[in-house]
Amino acid sequence: MSTLRDLAEEHTQLRPADIDHLHRIAGDWQLLSDLSFADLLLWVPVDAEGSFLCVAQVRPTTAPTAYQDDQVGRIVGGPEVSHLDVAYGQGRIWREGDPVWYGDVPARHEAIPVRLRTADGEAGEVIAVVGRDTNLSTARTPSQLELNYLTTADDLAQMIADGTFPPPRHPGETTSAPRVGDGLVRLDASGKVTYASPNAQSAYRRLGYASHLGGEDLAKLHRRLAGDPLEGTDAGNAILAALRGEAPPRREIDARGATMLTRALPLMPAGVPIGALVLVRDITEVRRRDRALITKDATIREIHHRVKNNLQTVAALLRLQARRVAMPEARVALEESVRRVASIALVHETLSMSSDEAVEFDGIVDRVASAATEVAATEQTVGMRRRGSFGVLPAEIATSLVMVLNELLLNAVEHGFPPAAEAPAPGPVPPAAGTPSPAAAPAVGSPPAGGTARPEADRVLPVVTEPGPAAAPLVVVSAHRFRKQLHVTVADNGRGLPAEFDAERGGRLGLQIVRALVTGELRGTIELRNGTEGGTEAVLVVPLVRS
Repeated sequence: MSTLRDLAEEHTQLRPADIDHLHRIAGDWQLLSDLSFADLLLWVPVDAEGSFLCVAQVRPTTAPTAYQDDQVGRIVGGPEVSHLDVAYGQGRIWREGDPVWYGDVPARHEAIPVRLRTADGEAGEVIAVVGRDTNLSTARTPSQLELNYLTTADDLAQMIADGTFPPPRHPGETTSAPRVGDGLVRLDASGKVTYASPNAQSAYRRLGYASHLGGEDLAKLHRRLAGDPLEGTDAGNAILAALRGEAPPRREIDARGATMLTRALPLMPAGVPIGALVLVRDITEVRRRDRALITKDATIREIHHRVKNNLQTVAALLRLQARRVAMPEARVALEESVRRVASIALVHETLSMSSDEAVEFDGIVDRVASAATEVAATEQTVGMRRRGSFGVLPAEIATSLVMVLNELLLNAVEHGFPPAAEAPAPGPVPPAAGTPSPAAAPAVGSPPAGGTARPEADRVLPVVTEPGPAAAPLVVVSAHRFRKQLHVTVADNGRGLPAEFDAERGGRLGLQIVRALVTGELRGTIELRNGTEGGTEAVLVVPLVRS
């Protein structure tokens, strides 16, 4: 289904500002639909013959719909849209005519012209028409609530025709709450309550106001409930601003352990301020859950912080023990353990500063790579590069993956390059993952050669760090995402794997850890091989969707 913008741009000559205004109406018109007990359809003219295209539709939550089928994308013309033609051509609300039938459903047509006000505040030309179609099959004598709903709906309809509704949206504000059914209060021009719905009365009772709202000065009442009796304070400002014709942001009132969300809208049909509409919703339980989640998130971050501290303490103890050990093999083993513990601590340090259980992994890789070159036992200076982006990874993947990369990077630095005295000329810079030479075998899990191009979001990203000399010893970590998998290559331009190397039976502890983590915790695959142009490549494929 095409969007409002798609339909308008394809079939009309509306300007971007016009389409944006139609978007604002469609984002806020559930209020008008519920107050009207009617379906609203947004029609735009599509040709000089008087045809109209429906680009948006909303059904009421307070009454049965007049349309069982979706009307968006439908183009109509002729006598069927005569009411739309009058509203569009004459710029007035059309309410004449007899009921029409849609199958077995009788409906009453109305048409409201849509204007976008000019930069100097003048009413602009009509750019569209809102059709207000009411299902009459359940018509009955309206109650006091329904009469107030309909009266308020007529005021808002006139404001659409004037170009003053909907009001500008405040940054970061949504349109989901409060809604008409949550609670409605109507004020006169002096700010006194002329009507309050039963749900609104109940919301105020939760705040501690047990009397009837009728006749109350709502701005003063809000200040009393919030314990803020002075004029000019936030509790009553929203009401006063709406009475002046402004559209203030939503406000919350806390009293007696309860919380109520309020939204105040000015009522000024034909430019005449006649009062305000205040929608209220009891959000006490919502805020209680929010506070519980905030407390939980803070607790989780504190746990990660303490785990990081404990891991750093363990690393420090191992480092002290290594200094006291005389046996070289034992000292090396302890130092390797220090590096492994420190790499895990990096993940918990990042999680302790995050608001969720996910980490931006690129920064962690860069720190692990830098540490590998600093602590590795090698006589040569080995450069480190990262190509592509790991992106944001969940903690369950990040913790295991950082250990795998730590082992592979240390292995590449320490064993990929012989001592300087016997080192041959280094090979070329390893290629990025996903861009092998024509003779190279495809990486595990890579798309087949000659296949279609990857979507833009799945392509290998450009080099992040500055390029190094081609002849220098170099290790490149490359990453890209493809088909819900993370493809990682750790490649060096060193001497390559020995002829007798067996990845499955390699005795070094580091490789055993790597195989165990990749096939177990990460549920992925790893392949160690000689590069086509020299050096060694470790190719990992890690699924990003956990079953």
